[in-house]
Amino acid sequence: MKALVLFSGGVDSTTCLALAIDKYGADEVLALSVFYGQKHRKEMEAARKIAGHYGVKLRELDLALLFADSDCSLLSSNADADIPKESYAEQLRETEGKPVSTYVPFRNGLFLASAASIAISNGCEVIYYGAHSDDAAGNAYPDCSVEFNDSMNRAVYLGSGKQLRIEAPFVSLTKADVVKKGLELNVPYEHTWSCYEGGDKPCGVCGTCRDRIAAFEANGITDPLMK
Repeated sequence: MKALVLFSGGVDSTTCLALAIDKYGADEVLALSVFYGQKHRKEMEAARKIAGHYGVKLRELDLALLFADSDCSLLSSNADADIPKESYAEQLRETEGKPVSTYVPFRNGLFLASAASIAISNGCEVIYYGAHSDDAAGNAYPDCSVEFNDSMNRAVYLGSGKQLRIEAPFVSLTKADVVKKGLELNVPYEHTWSCYEGGDKPCGVCGTCRDRIAAFEANGITDPLMK
């Protein structure tokens, strides 16, 4: 294997997967999906479908126990917590700049650390993940920032004996930029799932739905899940 892709089944990670496959070929790419105790498994189902579409090997990891004490509104352990329906900018005004209620504590740090161990064991030279500037959103998700990525990359590079690096190709780009690249690569966005709710169709109003819809609109098309 050449590359491991942290793969949620959403727009950004699926575009990352397509980039890695375009560069290395499907046989040299390992996809890793992580269950962290979220209220639904729609993302995991999407990941399986897309991995099958591309013919890549998919590994699944359950880290739910690590987040058992979190008050994150996405988690099944907080079933009564409402998922915000406002934009991230509006949520940040309410939190006075602190991470939003859908922030899973240090999730990307834990995901990347786990991915590093799996990647090294499978002979991979790079980990791809789909953080982008709209997710950093000021301080909504601080583990999506350029500074965080640079620090994790250095830690993984040194901690792996300089065998492994992290690549976040979209970390300075917007979600609209991500979709633009994915459209060039013919990413099957109709199979992806981003919504924080687990209904038959996306809710269309949670923070991630809002960003996703706007990203497709910025590229002159309608989100395939909203048709």
